[in-house]
Parts: sequence; C-alpha cells; structure tokens
Amino acid sequence: MQAVPPGYINGLDRGVRLGIPNLITLGRIILVPIVVWAITSGEMRVAFFLFVAAGISDAVDGFLAKRLHMTSELGALIDPLADKALIVSIYVALSIAGALPIPLVILVVSRDIMIVSGFMLSWVVGKPMPVRPHPVSKANTAAQIVLATLVLAEEAFGFDASLAAKVIIALVAILTLLSIAFYLAEWLRHMNSVGAGH
Repeated sequence: MQAVPPGYINGLDRGVRLGIPNLITLGRIILVPIVVWAITSGEMRVAFFLFVAAGISDAVDGFLAKRLHMTSELGALIDPLADKALIVSIYVALSIAGALPIPLVILVVSRDIMIVSGFMLSWVVGKPMPVRPHPVSKANTAAQIVLATLVLAEEAFGFDASLAAKVIIALVAILTLLSIAFYLAEWLRHMNSVGAGH
C-alpha cells in the first residue's frame, strides 16, 4: 500500500485545527449582539440561556482544541477575545439596564482597554509582549463570569440575590484593580528588559 505523503496528513491536521473549535468560538462572538439586544430589551431569560450556551461552547471548544489536539494560533488569539467581548458587552448592557453599578463597569472596561492598548503599543514599538494571563487575571475573569451569571439569573427568574451580588461586585472590583497593577508592573518590566537587551 502506498504511503500517504506527510504533507497531506499535516494539511488535513491544519485544516481541522482551523475548523471546529474556531467555528464554535466565532459562533460565540456572533452571540454577543444577540445577548446585548436581549438584555436591553428586557428579555432576561433569553439573555441568561444564551450566556449559559456561550459558556458551554467555551468549554466545548477548549476540550476539542486540547484533548483532540486541535489547537491553533488563530484559536489562541480569538478565544480570549471572544470571551472578553462577551463579558464586556454583557456588563455594559447590564449597567444600561440598571442591573450593575456603572462605576464597576467603567473599571472593568477601562482595565481591558488598558491591557489591549499596552499589548498594541509594545507591538508597534517592536517589543511585542507575550500573552500570558496572570493568575489574578484568571481569577478576575472567573469572578466576572459568576457575577454576570448571578445577575442575569436574578433578573430572569425574579429571586433576590442582592447580598451575594454585593459581595461578588466587591470581589470583582478588588481583583480588577489587582490585575491592573500586576499587568502594569509586568508591562513596565518587559519594556525595560527588552530595551536593556538592545
């Protein structure tokens, strides 16, 4: 039997890597305006179930990418962007709906703008900074997701979770400030070390 050329196998592998997980991620991005519309239209149950579906899709594409060796550079780039786009959009929409305090949303959005701007600046000046999520940032993202889920569930099903929401709001604020401090310190260290190397 004739052996299959290695390039053909690699070509198929690359095709798969650019396929299912990234399509799921793109689907999550498409959900963003729909969830925002649902929240601003008062369709909180629709928003809640769509957000849960987005969370499940995130777990599924992560499973496929890692367990079935379908990771790709594109996926590594767009997956966190999809997550951030969804969370930030939901926070802004919930603040417009009066379900989240505006100062918290400004803090969360400002933090993401600052981090993206820092990465872009490092790239523009020829000192690209590697994308390595800090443990505090991961904890912050998890707390943001828990808060969004709780508030959406509270709005959708009409139960009172104000005490728990206040605690998690405080936690998100603290973790966001810590994340800003850690990223800023890491960014300054990276820029100075690269400059010293040259």
